[in-house]
Amino acid sequence: MNAKKYHITLNGKVYEVEIEEVSSTNQAVKQEIKQEIKPTPSQNSESITAPMPGTIINVLVKKGQAVKKGEVVAILEAMKMENEIVAPVDGVVEAISVDKGQNVNLGDDLLEIA
Repeated sequence: MNAKKYHITLNGKVYEVEIEEVSSTNQAVKQEIKQEIKPTPSQNSESITAPMPGTIINVLVKKGQAVKKGEVVAILEAMKMENEIVAPVDGVVEAISVDKGQNVNLGDDLLEIA
C-alpha cells in the first residue's frame, strides 16, 4: 500500500491529509486527517520565538510599527534576569502573540516581522 500526503486548506485552516489506496479494483480511497498545521506566515516574514522559558515583562512595539534589525522588541524575564529580545531583521511588526505578564515556554511565538 502506497500512501500520499497532501496539505488541504479548509475554512482558512491547513490540514495534512494522508490518502491511501485500499483497493485497486474499485479505486476506494481512505482519508485520514493527521494534524492541523498552523497557517503559514507570508514568505518574507520572520518569526521571533522565546529563546527560553520565562515571563514577558514588556512588549516595546505595536502591530504595524517599523523596526530595525537589532532593535529591542520585548523583554523576557528568566531566572531573575531580564533578557532583551531583538528584531532579527528590518521590517514591520505583523503580529504580536504575547502580552505583558504572560508566561512563555521555549520556542513559543512572540512576534512576527514582515
